[in-house]
Amino acid sequence: MIESVPDKRLIADSFSRAASTYDQAAAFQRTVGSNLLARLPAGFAPSGIVDLGCGTGHFTRALSTLYRQPVLGLDLAEGMLRHARRHSPGQGGWVVADAELLPLRSESRDLIFSSLALQWCPQLPLALKEAFRVLRPSGLLAFNTLLEGSLHELRDAWRAVDDHVHVNRFTPAAELESMLAGTGFGHWRCEPETHVLHYPQLGELTRELRALGATNHNPGRPAGLGGAARLRRLTAGYEQFRTAQGLPATWQVAQVVMVKTAAGERS
Repeated sequence: MIESVPDKRLIADSFSRAASTYDQAAAFQRTVGSNLLARLPAGFAPSGIVDLGCGTGHFTRALSTLYRQPVLGLDLAEGMLRHARRHSPGQGGWVVADAELLPLRSESRDLIFSSLALQWCPQLPLALKEAFRVLRPSGLLAFNTLLEGSLHELRDAWRAVDDHVHVNRFTPAAELESMLAGTGFGHWRCEPETHVLHYPQLGELTRELRALGATNHNPGRPAGLGGAARLRRLTAGYEQFRTAQGLPATWQVAQVVMVKTAAGERS
């Protein structure tokens, strides 16, 4: 069976609605993005930097401070960009953009940074192809993305309730590495990370996901959690995972750094 892919408009609307609450709930996102920043090579001096899927602009500002220059923020969600613009005076501009069709000239940038955004691309190979086009020779794409296994506890708990898709699907690690190998980038590395967060109650996890805009974006998705009986079954299903630290929520993350080698350079 061919699975439907998430609708970009639904994704953009969801994150736009979450713009005012995102930063208060984004501790995990900050950690993962900071880990990506730490993987940028020492001595790298890019000219022309893009924060792709910039959200509220946290890492746009961090990149600007690190490299002492304005950074262009791109995002599919207009609400996120409005929030970022208000909180980021002096930045290099904010543009509504689709990662699969970037509004940028070919070979015009040295660095494209993207933290926890590309998992929302229905066709990730297109986004990688666009990044390759926009980067200059020796330019760098640094991104992270969620992998299969993320929120597996929530997915398993929902199976005790019904057969609908309630949790976003993410790319298996082997499939991602196959995609990376098929790009034109001469050098790349992909490093996995596992993060386990804990919550006292299931409601705190679901409220945080809503605050982040990271709700179910699959077509035909059920609305909300349903009635009281369904919620009780979901809660009971999740309770089986409880540890002394609370209810776990696992996130599997791939940290990827790719270099567009100069023409004629051997990979």
